Amino acid sequence: MDRAQMRSLADSLRNKWKSAVVVLASGDDGNVSIISAVTRDLTAKVHAGKLAGALAQAVGGKAAAVPTWPKGGKDASALDAGLAKTLETVTQALA
Repeated sequence: MDRAQMRSLADSLRNKWKSAVVVLASGDDGNVSIISAVTRDLTAKVHAGKLAGALAQAVGGKAAAVPTWPKGGKDASALDAGLAKTLETVTQALA
């Protein structure tokens, strides 16, 4: 999926589910695209932009200055570990 498709899917899932944290990442030709979304009820506990920014750093990217901008990186091989860390972060935030 490209970033526009991922953004559309993340928005659809956020609107469909009553309470959710959505993190989507796609690796293509060594580049990683990251999109995140959080339902309104969880925004006090989980910040979608910070979550995506941390994942971007884990895959060799940088956190964008604007939280709503898509994030990305260059190290697709680090994506699994980065997503595992993201899950851990969300689980702790929602505990």
